[in-house]
Amino acid sequence: MRIAIVGAGAIGTWIGAALARAGHDVALLARGTHLEALRRDGVRVLGAGGDDYVVHPLATDDPQEVGAVDAVVLAVKAHDQRTAAPAVRALLGPDASVVGAQNGMPWWYFHGLPGPYEGRHIESVDPRGAVSALLPPARAIGMVVYLGARIVAPGVVETRPEAGLVIGEPSGAQTVRLQAVAGALADAGFPVRVTPDIRTEIWTKLMGNVSFNPISLLTRAGLGAMASDEGVRVVIARLMAEAVEVARAVGADPSMSIEERLALTERLGDHRTSTLQDLEAGKRLELDALTGAVVELADLAGVAAPALRTIHALVDLEARTLGLR
Repeated sequence: MRIAIVGAGAIGTWIGAALARAGHDVALLARGTHLEALRRDGVRVLGAGGDDYVVHPLATDDPQEVGAVDAVVLAVKAHDQRTAAPAVRALLGPDASVVGAQNGMPWWYFHGLPGPYEGRHIESVDPRGAVSALLPPARAIGMVVYLGARIVAPGVVETRPEAGLVIGEPSGAQTVRLQAVAGALADAGFPVRVTPDIRTEIWTKLMGNVSFNPISLLTRAGLGAMASDEGVRVVIARLMAEAVEVARAVGADPSMSIEERLALTERLGDHRTSTLQDLEAGKRLELDALTGAVVELADLAGVAAPALRTIHALVDLEARTLGLR
């Protein structure tokens, strides 16, 4: 397949490098010193157990240099999707898909979802439909990422394999394009699970994102410290329970228990959430797609969600106070 990675940060660069290593035709769209290193030296991936490798896919900041592809992996933060959209559009072949690899609520969430909210825009991630206008939801394939990675130097990605990737069509259909993307990712060595219910999978990960991520901003603690603290664990469980209530009110049904979700995260030890890493780096915080969107959906569905509203208000103020909003 011809695949472009738009937003070649840590996860995007790793996915692109692994696809290139497997023989796929890959282009990485990046910028700054990371792009310079990719062009000069290729991608160096530091894998678990010493599985290190170097590959040399095309690296550029110009989508015109790439041309039409079969699929775009959109790996920018949710708040950068609108800015990245022109590059994505320039890459799309006639039947190309856009594989969203963001945390939190995706811009396409209500597209094709039967029920009272079908076709509705979530303002927190798709204000006035601006993202959907540029990235048609019909092109979207959903992906939930359970991988850990960080850029330790320009062009160098340190990886931490976890549960892998969950991928699915918003319609639940087993389409040719879905199978092609899933097959390519499996070729690249990632554990891949194809699901007929990608929205429920999004909520299952979001159970952790709406609890651990904002609490990490307020405490500066790692995942293991939060999960093992008796008092904080109670707060996390309350936030997860409210997220599940909101999910069910809008038609999803996360089946993983709160204790199972806590245990899943506790195993990650003192890993710092992506949101905390952004704060420490002085980057804009990814709150709209996490806590903001869940509170918006709670309003939409008439769910009280008092703990979620409290935690969102606190981290939103912190972000604005720090100029990271």
